[in-house]
Amino acid sequence: EVQLVESGGGSVQAGGSLRLSCTASSLIYSYYIITWFRQAPGKEREGLAVIDSDDDTAYADSVKGRFIISKAGAQPTFYLQMNSLKPEDSAMYYCAAMAPSTLPALRALGVAPDEYRFWGQGTQVTVSS
Repeated sequence: EVQLVESGGGSVQAGGSLRLSCTASSLIYSYYIITWFRQAPGKEREGLAVIDSDDDTAYADSVKGRFIISKAGAQPTFYLQMNSLKPEDSAMYYCAAMAPSTLPALRALGVAPDEYRFWGQGTQVTVSS
């Protein structure tokens, strides 16, 4: 079973940056989707950034141009670089995996959270004004 562990959350002032990490263990599938979600209190879980096993990416309009999803290493580790942070970016951030999956990143962006089988425990991001 795939296990995901997020890290890198914290508190930052508006305009600052954070980099979140998601370490994936037992990701034995050749084809998969990794998505970063966030959920603020009282709001629905929102898909932000997707990377597929071909390294194609897709972003929600709310973070396009500010957030960058990437991966590195053989295990691998997935990253979410968050720049120009705003108070409305404050939320619990999760990485999730859909595996096996050959869905392209752009199509995966619209997939509901319920379709994801594997989730990390989340990491809190707080942006102060």
